[in-house]
Amino acid sequence: MPPKAKINREMIIDAAYEIVRESGEENINARNIAQKLGCSTQPVLYVFKTMDEIRECVYQKADEYHSEYLMQINESEKNPMLVIWKNYIRFSATERNLFRFLFQSNAFSGRMQGLVDDERLLPVLQAMGGQMGMEIPDVKKFYACVFYPVHGIASLLANNSMEYDEDEFEDVIGMIKRGVLKELESEKDA
Repeated sequence: MPPKAKINREMIIDAAYEIVRESGEENINARNIAQKLGCSTQPVLYVFKTMDEIRECVYQKADEYHSEYLMQINESEKNPMLVIWKNYIRFSATERNLFRFLFQSNAFSGRMQGLVDDERLLPVLQAMGGQMGMEIPDVKKFYACVFYPVHGIASLLANNSMEYDEDEFEDVIGMIKRGVLKELESEKDA
């Protein structure tokens, strides 16, 4: 009889991640993880001392996936920020449970400043600044102002309150962008 496969940290994180992705954060527990791995709860509770520890690891994994998803931008793209916003909205529609876990649970405790200062966003902000003729502080302000309504759209999608319509969202984002740019210009003129 072959020895049983050893359950390791990554296997547990991957199983918990899939549980969140399939059925939501509320279903992360030792029993469900063990069932997904085909083992007893003992290895799960041996490798991780608490379920909160597992949730933190799953949050990190989900956050990394989300960042990669957002940054799927073609190098020839003329408007990288629009692509990021559309990716953000699409993520909320296609990965509802992950979106809710990342942004609508107690696991998210971020502030806007942390989002705009994320080093992974800097190349996009620089490209956008060059395209729009703006300095990075203004680009960050612009990003923050557009983020709030885009996040509202994404939240509605993630909670099944609206249907996904990329063309409509692109139009709305365009209007938001123009309004924010107009406001930033009037601030400079004042």
